[in-house]
Amino acid sequence: MQVKSGMVAETVIIVAGGKGERMHTDIPKQFIELNSRPILMHTIDVFFQYNSQIEVIVVLPETQIENWSQLCKKHAFDTKHRVVSGGTVRFDSVKNGLKVASDNGLIAIHDGVRPLVSMETIAACFSEARISGAAIPVIHPVESIRQIDGENSVAVDRDQYRLVQTPQVFETKILKKAYLQDFSPLFTDDASVVEASGVKISLVQGNRENIKITTPFDLKLAEMMR
Repeated sequence: MQVKSGMVAETVIIVAGGKGERMHTDIPKQFIELNSRPILMHTIDVFFQYNSQIEVIVVLPETQIENWSQLCKKHAFDTKHRVVSGGTVRFDSVKNGLKVASDNGLIAIHDGVRPLVSMETIAACFSEARISGAAIPVIHPVESIRQIDGENSVAVDRDQYRLVQTPQVFETKILKKAYLQDFSPLFTDDASVVEASGVKISLVQGNRENIKITTPFDLKLAEMMR
């Protein structure tokens, strides 16, 4: 069931530059099959289920673009999307995606191996970004947390922390301006890039199933939840 979006133009840049190292396979993790189709196809489709008019930009390593084209033919995958080549690091890959994105509306950045994001989470992020200009999904940690300091550790209040997910959604001008900054190793996600440009980040409730599939165990979980 499609979640109706607002009248503002919406774009999603899906960053899919992963390798298969933690999966113990030579297959890039975004191409590993989940219920008989590459993970990346599931990820693209959920955004079209949310909004059939959304512009989808997929960022892939240049060496994997032809492989992706062949996979699309093999699986008869014809969901409309544009492919661009990635950069050396994720920051550069997002910049490459932004070069071909519209200058208006809202842009979401999403991990290619998060196919279980709910349409409600996507809608909540876009809705909040229309108001505040920058919104990301988060969930509460359920386990105890300890802060490490050398050989010592101390318990901290988990209610003061949140686990960050994607899609991270921003007003286009805010995002493109933020990515004019020089790269910093402190940029761990798009929110950290935007925050460094002086913009406040708003938090919305994510969905716990929205895991990033990076290990064989993650894949087994995704197969059970899909």
